[in-house]
Amino acid sequence: MAYFADLHIHSCLSPCGDDDMTPANIAGMAKIKGLDIIAVTDHNAARNLPAVQKCCEAYGLLLLPGMEITTKEEVHLLGYFDSVDTALQFGEALKSHLPKKKNNPRFFGRQLVMNEEEEILDEEEALLIGATDLSLKAAAEMVISFGGVPVPAHINRGSNGLLVNLGLMPPEPFYTTVEAARHLPCEESALRGRHVLHSSDAHYLGDIQEREHALQLKEGTVQELLRWMRMRKEDA
Repeated sequence: MAYFADLHIHSCLSPCGDDDMTPANIAGMAKIKGLDIIAVTDHNAARNLPAVQKCCEAYGLLLLPGMEITTKEEVHLLGYFDSVDTALQFGEALKSHLPKKKNNPRFFGRQLVMNEEEEILDEEEALLIGATDLSLKAAAEMVISFGGVPVPAHINRGSNGLLVNLGLMPPEPFYTTVEAARHLPCEESALRGRHVLHSSDAHYLGDIQEREHALQLKEGTVQELLRWMRMRKEDA
């Protein structure tokens, strides 16, 4: 069955995300655009996921809990988890790997923690936009240790894309799923045997994806989506 998805969206917790990217606004816009599944993947943090979960439930959307981790090579790696609680636990464990600096809101942007009623609960002080001290391999292994699936983000776009940054796909671990920018060229060997996600990396409400990218899943659950991501393409 086809499920339309956008699995890379930033909320106002990401300093580069617009303040209008509240949990309620994200879920509402995803519903307007006809999506079935979304993932909110803030930089190195997961604190807005509880509110996003409540908003998705209200709109009849499936939330895949996620995060975008910046490795010490400056590669962006998406981590997807089986529950909001697991993502929050991962975020707590990741804190010790963040830069030992505070965020400067005037320079990097605010990092807002919100509830489902669009009330500001807190402003994250840690510098979320910086690189962690984890290598790409270590970050992927950490995601897996929490039962999650590591997915290299926009591998063919920007200085934080794996192929742009490193020049090749590492042999280990074998990433069964990658994210690629649809309208840019991508080395075919990097996609072979892998599922390929095309997501928006939205930082503004209008950039959330339309009904463009459908995933063929047996059922619309987080468990099935993670199972599909873990399987090599030819085995799925």
